[in-house]
Amino acid sequence: MKQHFSFFIGTALFAFFNQAHAELVINGATVSAPTTTALSNSTYSPNSNFQACIANLRSQAISSGVSGATYDRYTQNLTPDYSVIDKLNYQPEFSTAIWDYLSGLVDNERVQAGQQKLAQHRDVLRRIEQTYGVPAETVVAVWGVESNYGDISGKYPLLQALGTLSCEGRRQSYFRGEFFATMRILQRGDLTQDQLYGSWAGAFGHTQFMPSTYERLAVDFDGDGRRDLVSSTTDALASTANFLKRAGWQTGMPWGFEVKIPQGMSISGESRRNKKSLNHWIAQGVTRADGTALIQGNLSGSTPAGLIAPAGASGPVFLVFKNFDAIYSYNAAESYGLAIAHLSDRLKGGTPFLTAWPTDDAGTSRAERREIQQFLIKRGYDIGAVDGLIGDKSRQAIRQEQTRLGLNPTGRAGQQILQAFRQEQAKEMMQ
Repeated sequence: MKQHFSFFIGTALFAFFNQAHAELVINGATVSAPTTTALSNSTYSPNSNFQACIANLRSQAISSGVSGATYDRYTQNLTPDYSVIDKLNYQPEFSTAIWDYLSGLVDNERVQAGQQKLAQHRDVLRRIEQTYGVPAETVVAVWGVESNYGDISGKYPLLQALGTLSCEGRRQSYFRGEFFATMRILQRGDLTQDQLYGSWAGAFGHTQFMPSTYERLAVDFDGDGRRDLVSSTTDALASTANFLKRAGWQTGMPWGFEVKIPQGMSISGESRRNKKSLNHWIAQGVTRADGTALIQGNLSGSTPAGLIAPAGASGPVFLVFKNFDAIYSYNAAESYGLAIAHLSDRLKGGTPFLTAWPTDDAGTSRAERREIQQFLIKRGYDIGAVDGLIGDKSRQAIRQEQTRLGLNPTGRAGQQILQAFRQEQAKEMMQ
């Protein structure tokens, strides 16, 4: 497999965290789209009259179960936001390495915050696990990756964003379905319009459900008569567990684990989908990364497992089971699934991966990225807020500094540039 890849995860957190292009897959639905930071001004020229388009959609909305009164109420003063079309069309050049991706998503900050959330919501999570059979750590890991435990949930009014996407750009049919679903949610009274803010593509709440996914899988776990994934952490976490259960989660089974493969073993054709029995992998000489046997706990020799190697055979390699597929279905990218799975293990007290990534410039945590940004500001670069979220301005500044320091100008906020900055600072303090 390639060591660098482009990916998209349709979450509020990633809308700030990454810039890459691939398929947007939110809760199982695919839309070709980018991940990018917000553009201050739209460059898009509309192809249609927005108000006329919205008026023409009224009959479709009514056919989908939206009342005429509801539709008229929520579209009467609706205006477009064409910046969401800019995001739909954005084609970035930057491709993110898997070690950068995971080092920012599964760092000590997120682990510690997640452990605090586990303690804070212990009783509710215990009831959720008893009801759906999904471990608390997995549910909280989804919460952490999707919205940083509710800290970043999106700023776009869903009706405005989805209404715009229903009338302009690609995949209008898909977005119209989400637009109508949003209105049905409002019509039932579970949520108010003021609560329905989320990502530019329509994902909202603590664990970033799309409106149609909300309709299918959201649950009222706190018993107040409303399925509230915005204000009720209880409902959001239980709905996430319900999603994973419906996606095929097997209670008492692992998602997978890191393994060692024999030197020279071919991994060509191996994948998450191409599962083989654990007995097969044992015969190939595969062991867990810590050297112990593959078959432990509820696993048996006939248990099917697929082998994935996101950075090739020289990097960390994993055997994954059906529970990894359930995580994958939430936002269909193996990098995403691995982030959730690894964070869940870390929340249980697990260690970082034992095999090093095949790079001479390892990734950095969010704290280390903030440190890099502080160095850049000190050198006079206008990069915006020091938030640990490396955007275009930070990357451009890093390239210039890498050139000055004689490093490969990749624009990556990796360990090499961090250590170079620290060495410069140490020299300055000694002068």
